[in-house]
Amino acid sequence: MRRSIGGVIIQIYIGDITNLAVDAIANAANSDLWMGSGVAGAIKAKGGTEIETEAMSLGPIRPGEAVMTTGGSLPAKYVIHCAGMPPGGKATYWKVLSSVQNALNIASDHNLHSVAFPAIGAGVGGLTEQESAKAILTGVAHYAQEPHSVKEITLVGLNKYVCDCFSQALDEIEG
Repeated sequence: MRRSIGGVIIQIYIGDITNLAVDAIANAANSDLWMGSGVAGAIKAKGGTEIETEAMSLGPIRPGEAVMTTGGSLPAKYVIHCAGMPPGGKATYWKVLSSVQNALNIASDHNLHSVAFPAIGAGVGGLTEQESAKAILTGVAHYAQEPHSVKEITLVGLNKYVCDCFSQALDEIEG
């Protein structure tokens, strides 16, 4: 499915974010930027430990912020680490929304055109998939209000339920 918000194409993808050949994939990070399990663990396993080493050299950052590293061995050129929570803490709607906006601004600063986001803050982060999807899409909608370099955003769920949450949040944003 492909839809548009303010000139930004939004697509929803079911599968593994580490397989996508986009300019950047987002990592659901903690503010210390060490990569344990979940999306972060999958990125480190497939892309290499150099991603974590580089990320940690840029941190710690505050929850709600983001930093960019190389993509290591991933098909994506870069990884943007979105800190939705502190280590061992819980994510919040506002921290996820802020980290998405920061990630998109970083992508624009580097003239990137395509970015993929997982359900940041869901799972171990403590948000529901619906809360995560709404925070991400609200951040995207704010970003799309002005012209920027990112023209294609892929929302990635490992299963149909997460993709349905993204789709429902997109319906709500579109009004």
